[in-house]
Amino acid sequence: MKNKSFVCDPETGLCHPADLAGGQSQTLAKEQGKEIIYIGDPMCSWCWGISNHLRELKEHFAQFQFSILLGGLRPGGGDPWNDKMKAFLQHHWEEVNKRSGQPFGYTLFDLENFNYDTEPSCRAVVTSRTWLKDYVFEFYEEVSRKFYVENEDPNTLAFYQSICEQFAIPFAEFSRDFASEEIKQATRSEFHLSRTWGVNAYPTVLFRVDKKLFRICQGYAEFGQMKSVLEAALERSETA
Repeated sequence: MKNKSFVCDPETGLCHPADLAGGQSQTLAKEQGKEIIYIGDPMCSWCWGISNHLRELKEHFAQFQFSILLGGLRPGGGDPWNDKMKAFLQHHWEEVNKRSGQPFGYTLFDLENFNYDTEPSCRAVVTSRTWLKDYVFEFYEEVSRKFYVENEDPNTLAFYQSICEQFAIPFAEFSRDFASEEIKQATRSEFHLSRTWGVNAYPTVLFRVDKKLFRICQGYAEFGQMKSVLEAALERSETA
């Protein structure tokens, strides 16, 4: 389905990001070791749909580092908040709910104004890394849940206060870092990095073995599917 720059496919379980202006990326992947890399956006509906399966994947393969790269689905937003946009989103959320079972609230569509800007929610996850190491995904997941289920606005700083309290992050320090130019630039760099890797849709899961990347899935997938592909990639890497 499509609404201007929004492209989300109910069959493949993919959401395609908006184009970015020119910018620089930084290399996040390490050169040695094994790592599961999840590329997504907290306000990507199919990313919310796959979330519980990603959590199971992370827990099952706890011997590997699990990292998140923020893709930036709609940085800046700007799409008109009209009946057409609301109908598009509601229908799409219903499709994701039907396929994944993930819960959705629909009070967002009662708002007269809303900018579907996904940059702040991505930036909040980048900010959380200062305090969280092994639980960045859990922070990311809570941002998605609060948006999709409670329908609160991730573009407001107050949105993140209860989440920071949940993860014992000092909110005053979080607020300062969240607004800093350094964190804004780091977030933009991640958006560009995912695109330089050729990742043009979310959710995408990669498995890194040293310098080699294996694609585990692109689009909605369940735990069993991702587990089988990852195990096959691991076997190929060990016999190469």
